[in-house]
Amino acid sequence: MANTKEKTYWPHMILGFLAVGLTLSYWTVKSAMQMPVQESNQYMLKYQMADININQILEAQKAFDKDYIINILNVQMIVMMDNVNSNRPQSNLVKLSKGNNDFSYKVLSKKGQNIADAKVTFLLTQPHSRTQDQLVENVPYVNGKYSIEALDIQKEGRYTLQFRAEVGDTIGYSEISAYLKPLKP
Repeated sequence: MANTKEKTYWPHMILGFLAVGLTLSYWTVKSAMQMPVQESNQYMLKYQMADININQILEAQKAFDKDYIINILNVQMIVMMDNVNSNRPQSNLVKLSKGNNDFSYKVLSKKGQNIADAKVTFLLTQPHSRTQDQLVENVPYVNGKYSIEALDIQKEGRYTLQFRAEVGDTIGYSEISAYLKPLKP
């Protein structure tokens, strides 16, 4: 009988793969826990509520759009150039200024009449964060328009102006992108 003392390395290889797998699993969990998770606030609702009620939201929006129009007033726009490498057109952005910002909206019927009895809510938010959100409920109707005054914006970057108007059983939404440019040193 021959005495073969050849070493087999497969048990060590299995333990090595197991150690690498456990290390990568630990690293993945640790990295994921360091990333902040922000809830979406589209339609001025939590994601879960918007998801549950999306059919009613879209029906109310469609009924609103059939009879009414939402217009933003007296804002300066940043004209965006279309990206030549993309077929997706860029929409213009509202130019924000550092410090206090005022916004005015009109809710009009399709015939051009002002709607003064709408229940209006306004939200200034950033696309991927809720830390800077500024919500104004029951926006007042003053001088033929819904006015939001003295919103303090200090952080540079992208924002979204969300406007919600309830007229009867219909609900209309306006979502406009905005940008606060960094100050040049």
